[in-house]
Amino acid sequence: MEPNEKAEWKNFNTPDEVKTFPNGKQEVIRIGGVKITRTTFFPGWKWSASLGPIVKTKSHEEAHFSHQISGRMMILMDNGTQFENVAGDVVSIPKGHDGWVIGDEPVVFVDFQGLIDFLSEEKNK
Repeated sequence: MEPNEKAEWKNFNTPDEVKTFPNGKQEVIRIGGVKITRTTFFPGWKWSASLGPIVKTKSHEEAHFSHQISGRMMILMDNGTQFENVAGDVVSIPKGHDGWVIGDEPVVFVDFQGLIDFLSEEKNK
């Protein structure tokens, strides 16, 4: 079936799948032939400390195209570029980066591209 052959609707209040990881969780919806994720990063989360040891890479090797719903997150690219994302931002982040929560508010963002496979059991065996 090609995407958009039929109308579909889903809600993150009832995701198809929920994955947990140190200091965070990811809710997955499958719709229109694609996966969309809503990920929550709790205060203290940092990719290189929380997920780097699990996926065994120096930096995060997946790209993101996301809308940030809440919180503040710092991104540090492998090339040294650093920037902050805040609630309301739409970001395109290429692979090769670290990221961490700034402050006491959880970061929540909806990702239309990345974060789908980095927690898969097959990839982490």
